[in-house]
Formats: sequence, structure tokens, C-alpha cells
Amino acid sequence: GDKFFDNFNLTTLEDPDFYPDGRDLGENYTYTGWLMNPCLKSSDINCVTCHTSSGRNRFKDDLNRSCTMCHADKGESLKEHTMHEPGSPGSVCVNCHAPTREFVGRFLRSDHSFRPPVPAATIKFGSPNACNSCHTDKSPEWADQIVRQRENGNYQEETLYWAQLIKEARDDKWQRLDEMLKIINENRLDEVVITSLIRLLVNCPDDKKWETILKALQENSSPLVRSAAANTLSAASSDIFKKALLNAVKDESRLVRISAASSLAAYDPNSFLPDDKALADKATEEYMNSLVTRPDDWSAHYNKGIFHQNRGESHQAIESYETAARLYPQSLLPLINSSILYSYSGNHTKAEENLGKVLKMDPGNEAANLNMGLLLAEQGRMEEAEKALLTALTTNPEQAVAAYNLSVICSQKSMDDALKYAAIAAEAAPENPKYPYTLAYYKMQNNQEKEAENILKQVLDTNPEYLYAVSLLAEIYIKDGRKSEAEKLFTDALNEEGISENDRQALREALNSVRNSQRTDHK
Repeated sequence: GDKFFDNFNLTTLEDPDFYPDGRDLGENYTYTGWLMNPCLKSSDINCVTCHTSSGRNRFKDDLNRSCTMCHADKGESLKEHTMHEPGSPGSVCVNCHAPTREFVGRFLRSDHSFRPPVPAATIKFGSPNACNSCHTDKSPEWADQIVRQRENGNYQEETLYWAQLIKEARDDKWQRLDEMLKIINENRLDEVVITSLIRLLVNCPDDKKWETILKALQENSSPLVRSAAANTLSAASSDIFKKALLNAVKDESRLVRISAASSLAAYDPNSFLPDDKALADKATEEYMNSLVTRPDDWSAHYNKGIFHQNRGESHQAIESYETAARLYPQSLLPLINSSILYSYSGNHTKAEENLGKVLKMDPGNEAANLNMGLLLAEQGRMEEAEKALLTALTTNPEQAVAAYNLSVICSQKSMDDALKYAAIAAEAAPENPKYPYTLAYYKMQNNQEKEAENILKQVLDTNPEYLYAVSLLAEIYIKDGRKSEAEKLFTDALNEEGISENDRQALREALNSVRNSQRTDHK
């Protein structure tokens, strides 16, 4: 009688064990598919509607009865609906709406989303469809043509639309972020799709996402969605978010409460008022209890490590990560996370050892190669660092951090390589002003001042407070004798908010130097 989300969380389409359209690759994600079931939204259907308590089919003598109890009109016009002869496999409802697939170990599992076949998704994403499961001699294109001839043949379009957005979010492509946020805000699709998008948004660098995530936490009726929003807020920090999370620790759903407690770990405990701290402590205790319900599960200790790391408790975090790695030596994330903490604490030997374990299991691992490259560079082992960073960049051609550090390393021996890698970083993450600034700096070194000037102007259009760009652009102006433009540049910078007093003083001195120089020139 307990509520599901008082006891469990749920894997959704952010996980690569699913195709982007929600068909799974073989894991037994029955309940995820079930929550995508359109019948679930429009009726009181449940497991024992179709199954006995031991899991057998209630309607094995007449399989279609499980559907025609509600969809009597389809039963009366079976051939018209199925486009197959009565008595044939294609006229059995579950063969199209809950097809069974065989997986490793002869494990049979049915798709409980009850969605109709979408051969267009097979064409686009490679996911399975019921048509070609029977008609193995035919192509998905053939099946797609048949489906589109139906009276409601455009039913595939909605799935193709949101599945493509899921795929783009998985690939860190955010050009259609507004459309993703609209799906979440409208709450029109099922909670699995909405949860998936929220979880994927944790990697999105655009701050416009936060308003939507906050709204989902505060207003969505699904505890799965609210918990996803609470977890995603761990990547942000503000008084507004803290207040929302403190409210969420009072949620009726345990999953939401412990998700909010996990995200609140990123805030300084001393920043809470006494009543708020009591709420947070209570939810934190509930969260920690949830982790130790399965003390032999490596992921429980991994999550404890994240919790302690968010609270700045490095020793406890490392201990949890090491326990996770000991329980499941093939797990990569505990080793990667612990290596970062070892590096921060100055234990470079242990950091390198753990990253080495990861790379032995997965030589092309992006995160491990990136962190190994940074670690080696910090120790002055530039040749080894370059190799590791290049592997990270090869694995992910848009890995801006790897490209930026490669540009710094290569600048000592090849300006062409430095420019190439700096350009990759600037293109991959233009929102970080350090990367285009670095590209402009190297262009200056390579006597490409006009290109450097254009890049710096673009940086200051979006980040007018970025003083490195101000300084370098002023240097170009002064060198060209355009001192009035340099003066205006410094004056505009002084009018920007959020600049420290030390920086303001440096700007005033630079401005006075330009003005004095102009007076000297005039004399």
C-alpha cells in the first residue's frame, strides 16, 4: 500500500539504456514504460487489471479482452483497426501495443508503454518497432509508409518531435532549449519525458533554464518531476533556490524530500535560520537513511560521497567513494570523483593511481583523460598531459576545457596548434569569456590584431565586466594610436556593476595614464 515514490526513484530517458523515443535497450524498465502508457492517464488501469497477483495473464484464452474491455469499438472493427485478418498475429492487440522482445539469457519482456508502433523512430533513432518485429523481411521505410496511410497516420510526429529534443539534450546541443523548456512548462507530455528533459538540463549552460526548473519543483503534480527538479537545483545556488528547496523538504513525497535535502547540502549550514536548519537536518537524516538501506550497493556509497563532497567534507567523501569502488571495482565514477578530491588535497599520487584504474578499464574515458591531463600539467609533465588531453578531445571534439589547456601547452612550441585548440574551445563554449579571450590573445601574438580586436569586441558585448578583454583590447587601441577609443573603453568598464574596488582602482589608473598620454601627444 505504500506509494512507489516513497520507496524508489526511477530511471528515465536521460539514461543511454533507452533509445531517445523511450524504447529500452534491454534492461527491465517496466515501470518507466508504464508511466508513458496513455491508458494510465485516462483510466484506473493497473497491474492486476491484466495480470494475476503472481504475474500470469488473466486473458490468455482471449488476449484481446484485456484491451476490448475498455476499447469495445476497436474489438467490433478489429480488421479495420489492425489492418490484419482476424485470427492472425497482427490482429492481437498486445503484439502491436505491448510487443515482447527476447534479451540476453532468453529473458522475455513486454513493452508496457502500450504505445503504437513508430517505425519512423526506427528510421531516425534505430529503436525497435512492432511492425518489423513480425515483418522481418520488410524495412522500417515500408512499415512507415503503411502507418502513414492510416486515418490517423500522423500520430508518430509527436514522438519524433520530443525524442529528437531528448537526443539533442543528451548530445549537449541546446539550440532548441526554448522548445525543451516549453514542454516542461506546459506539462503536456507524460512525466517520463518531462523528467528526462529536466535531468538532462543539468548540463545546459544557459541560466534561462532555472525559472522553468523552479516552476516544476513548485507546481508540477508528479513527485518524479518535482524530485528531478530538486536534484537539478544542486547545480545552482541562490537564496530563491534555497527557499524553494527548504519548502520541498516538507513535500508529501519522500523522494522529493530527500532530493531536496541532497541539493541543500551545497549550502553552508550556518546560512540557515534555526527553523530552516531543523527542517533541512530532518530531511538530511531521511536522505542518509535512504542511502544505507542497501549498504552492500556501491551506488549508495557513491551517492553518500556526492553528498559529503557538496558539503565540503572531503575526507568523508573520499571514504565513501573508495567504499563504492571496493564494492564494485568496475565502477568508474567513484574513482574519477575521488581522484579530483585527492588532487585538491595535494595527494597527486593517489589521484593519478585512481585515474589510472579508470583508464585501464576505459582508455578513451573523457572525464578520466581530462582530469589526468590537468593533473599531469599541474606537475609539469607536459608531454604526458598533452597526450591525455588530446584523448579527451578526440573522445569529445567539443571538450572546451581540454582544448583550452592544449592551447596553453602548445603555445610554447607551436602557435598554429595553440590557435587551433583555442578556436575549438571558443567555438565549443563561447559563453565562457576566457576561451575567446585566449584565442584573441594568441592571434595578437601571431600578428592578427584585427581578428583579435573583433573577437574581444564580441566578448565584451556579452561580458562587459571581463577586464582581461578590456585590457587586451585597450592595448590594441593604444598601439594603433586610437587612444580616445581606449579612454572610452576604460570609462565604460568603470560604469559596470560587480567590479571589485581593486579592479576599479586599476581601471582608474589605466584611464588616467591614457588621458595623460593624450595630453602629452597634444602638446
